[in-house]
Amino acid sequence: MTRTIDFYFDFISPFSYLAQLKLPEIARKTGCDLEYWPIDIPEAKIAAGNYGPSNREVAPKIKVMMADLNRWARKYDIPLRFPASFTCSDWNCATLYAREQGKAKAFVAAAYNRIWGQGIDPSDREELRACAKEAGLDPDGLITFVDSPLGQNEYRKVRSQAYKRGVFGAPLMFVDDEVFWGNDRLDFLEEYLSRQK
Repeated sequence: MTRTIDFYFDFISPFSYLAQLKLPEIARKTGCDLEYWPIDIPEAKIAAGNYGPSNREVAPKIKVMMADLNRWARKYDIPLRFPASFTCSDWNCATLYAREQGKAKAFVAAAYNRIWGQGIDPSDREELRACAKEAGLDPDGLITFVDSPLGQNEYRKVRSQAYKRGVFGAPLMFVDDEVFWGNDRLDFLEEYLSRQK
């Protein structure tokens, strides 16, 4: 039976940007399926009982986080630019449309490249439409899904299921009963999967 890596992410998360670059290769090498599940980080924190401020509101923490992100970008040899806004809910919801079309991997990669690689403004619907096209999706169909009660209900359902499972932030990867939090735990994830083959 093929095993599954459940990848929980939010497009506002730069560390999820880093994780999604490596996860497809880890899944390929270990013979796993990779499933993409969008969440809402502020909502996930509250669901887990964490009412603290966001990283952006804690000056010493954001300073260290920025340094770490720049180190990771150099290590992975990738561009890293903070997006013009953090309005990513529509992009998260759009992932579910991409999943239905069998294009989740392509959409997530293209979206992260735009949001954190190029620093676009995720609130710009034209950017979302362009991303859909780049991922081989129908832009009109994607926007219609995101704006529909069906799409919004599906996104609420996925988030609710994630929080019941214990998702409290992102990136977070589940395999079996094991949980791996953060892009810096990907070595542990790969090690675990390799041992279980």
